[in-house]
Amino acid sequence: MEKQGYISEIKEHTGINVNRCYQCGKCSAGCAVTDEMDYPPSMVMRMLQTNDDENYKSVLQSESIWLCITCQNCVTRCPMQIDIPRLMDYMREQSLQKKMVSKKAKNIVSFHKSFLDPIRFTGRSYEIGLVAGYKMRTFNLLQDLNVAPSMFMKGKLPILPERIEGRKQIKEIFDKTKKEDK
Repeated sequence: MEKQGYISEIKEHTGINVNRCYQCGKCSAGCAVTDEMDYPPSMVMRMLQTNDDENYKSVLQSESIWLCITCQNCVTRCPMQIDIPRLMDYMREQSLQKKMVSKKAKNIVSFHKSFLDPIRFTGRSYEIGLVAGYKMRTFNLLQDLNVAPSMFMKGKLPILPERIEGRKQIKEIFDKTKKEDK
């Protein structure tokens, strides 16, 4: 990898210059999930600033990029207005593309894919499809089984998915995204 390799790639794809971060730590101090992360946001920024391939791989294999809930709290606290959630999203994409996802993030990735699958096909979120996809990917077949009947009775779990008219355009968006990933 050339010396500016991934730093310039990040900037090209996200518009974020990681070198603008001056390590004040306000992002980590305001992060709601930093206690669960293996690397807090400020550490992720520092690791990327080093331009070291091993640090880059560590970020891609971290659980932190998957735990970010994109609440934007870090951006509002950052004196440089660095969009860390956008960076985390890009890092998740790279982690998937390079097959470097943390084993600890398996359930998060399963949920991510299970959420997007029904949208790809119907244009809308479909709760039963999401739950079924998640349970098949994680084998947590009996988890939360006791709440399903009451949700069904309250009309929260429709049997058939609702479909939008513009499904062709949704499919094109997903197809375009796949092409850009390659």
